[in-house]
Order: sequence, then C-alpha cells, then structure tokens
Amino acid sequence: MASIFKLDNLYRFFMKAYPVKSYGGTSPNTHLYKELSQCRVALITTAGLHLQEQTPYNDRIIGGDCSYREIPNTIETQVLALGHRSKAFDASGTESDINLVFPLDRFRELENEGKIGSLNDRHFSFMGSITKPKPLIEKTAPEVGQMLKADDVDVAFLTPV
Repeated sequence: MASIFKLDNLYRFFMKAYPVKSYGGTSPNTHLYKELSQCRVALITTAGLHLQEQTPYNDRIIGGDCSYREIPNTIETQVLALGHRSKAFDASGTESDINLVFPLDRFRELENEGKIGSLNDRHFSFMGSITKPKPLIEKTAPEVGQMLKADDVDVAFLTPV
C-alpha cells in the first residue's frame, strides 16, 4: 500500500480530513458452498461506467450520484464510457485497458476455461467517491442485490475505484 506521505499536500490533507462514517449492520459476506466452476458470477464496479446511450452519472449531486447502470454481458468492453468524477482518480490506465476497473474480458476467459460456471446476463456499475452514501445503502444497492438474487448469482465480484 502506498504511503500517505507520497501524496501531494492537498490529497494528504483530504485523506486525513475525510469523514469516515460507519453504518453498522450485518456483513454482506457469505460463505461459498460450491466450487467456482459451478458458480454464476456478476461484476460490479464503482468506476462510473455506462453505455453511450445511457444517461451519464450526474456530477452535480452533492454527496455523489448513488444510481447504477446495468451493463449487458454481451457488451464490447471498449465501447463503455468512463464517467468517474473524482479528481483523485487517475483514469490513464483505465483508458488503455477498461479491464482494470471492469474485468469482463478476463472473466470471459475464466468462463471459457471452465474456472467459473457462467457469467450473469447483466452486470452493474456505480459511481465511486460517494460521500453521502445513505441512498446507496438504503435504496440502490439493495435494488441491485435483489436483481442479482433474482438472476441466481452466486458470486458478485466488486472492483472498487
């Protein structure tokens, strides 16, 4: 992990002053009782990805846009638009390889190799840098959880950005 002292002063101050909130509750982690080769997998990212035809995330919402976008499993990853709003996010690597924040191509390889059972028909993208996550915790994340449950997803792979 990088040292906070390697950050410039503005980011170092931000990290020290960032208000961390605890929302309690139960852990979303559960034990996996079957082999990955038998599991249905969905991807979730906080990179703010969206399809060109979808409405971009709204960067004018104070505290962050807690909405999500469905990403079909059939998408060609290079056509995804990156909408992450944080000034602290260096998008240069993502612009050259979207799999850094949304490893769909790598998971397709795992599926073809039989290392995972199958990929879900849809995946989900949220915006990162949510400083007021109450709507995310109370509304949008549970909505996505219910959709994943309805899709019989066994494993959700999260790439936090």
